[in-house]
Amino acid sequence: MIEIRNVDKNFGTFRALDTLNATIGEGEFFSLLGPSGCGKTTLLRMIGGFDDPSSGEILIGGRSMAGIPPNLRPTNMVFQSYAIFPHLNVAENIAYGLKRLRLGRAEEEKRVKEALDQVELSELGPRMGNQLSGGQRQRVALARALVMRPKVLLLDEPLSALDKNLREQMQVELRHLQRQIGITFVLVTHDQYEALSMSDRIAVMFGGQIAQIAEPKEIYQNPATRQVADFLGGMNFLTSSHLSVNGKNFAATLPGIGDITGHLAGKTISDPAKAIIGIRPERLRIVWEGETADPIVTGKVADRNYFGEVTSLAVNIEGQNQHLSIVETNDFGADDIPVGSDIRITYDRDAFIVMQG
Repeated sequence: MIEIRNVDKNFGTFRALDTLNATIGEGEFFSLLGPSGCGKTTLLRMIGGFDDPSSGEILIGGRSMAGIPPNLRPTNMVFQSYAIFPHLNVAENIAYGLKRLRLGRAEEEKRVKEALDQVELSELGPRMGNQLSGGQRQRVALARALVMRPKVLLLDEPLSALDKNLREQMQVELRHLQRQIGITFVLVTHDQYEALSMSDRIAVMFGGQIAQIAEPKEIYQNPATRQVADFLGGMNFLTSSHLSVNGKNFAATLPGIGDITGHLAGKTISDPAKAIIGIRPERLRIVWEGETADPIVTGKVADRNYFGEVTSLAVNIEGQNQHLSIVETNDFGADDIPVGSDIRITYDRDAFIVMQG
């Protein structure tokens, strides 16, 4: 549906986007994920026609969008600020963009009803824009975009203004809506969990470049670089006295942990001398009294943080420069382990990740 070919964007001497290439499939929920200032909103605005590339091109449905203004593109955008007109009711807000199409009253009312049904606001058509909750305003903004029947819906952090519980509810509803209507969604977000839970694929961006594009599970379990791994969830980066890469396999010696081997899972390490090893906190587990495990690593608890259903432990391992973070559920008493305790740890042998530093 969307092709991004060698796209650059300069604002004066500042290079906001640097030679981007990507494809987004028809009916795909695709997320642009990264920290503030990485260029994700700039790219979204260029897809929508609100900014032009300095070089390169963007195609939608196989057609170049060069010189095509926003109102003539098969896209519509939901902005971070919903811009609901307070003096219009919900139905009038949704119908606002239809006026220029001159569809006739019957067709206009039909489309507005369909859009209201899609976002489950069918009873709120007469309500004024200034009488809506945050979640209702977000749904009206979605309906106003969907009523134009775009092939691509662009979403610029549309959930950022909502509180945590409502945001999580809307994430589920937005994903359900996308599956229901079947059009391409492109979401900009800086929230890793939002991207992981909603997307078919994710493009992780830093400094105007795409660091990795992959499905959520792949990008979490097999990040391409340290920067990607660090941005998507916690990661323990391990000190290694030896690391060798041989084709699709690797071997390493980790002080205080021992010798490990594993597979690169299809990844190419361009500079093995600068490669690093990591393991997610949830892949390390406490060996409780009376349990047996192999392998076993010993360590001392340096800190403990309670998060309700889980506890995060910071554990010092002799030979490692930084403490290891371990996330354990509280079923067996992880929340009661005192700071300073000696504990035993085990790990999944396939849990170590090699990535480019």
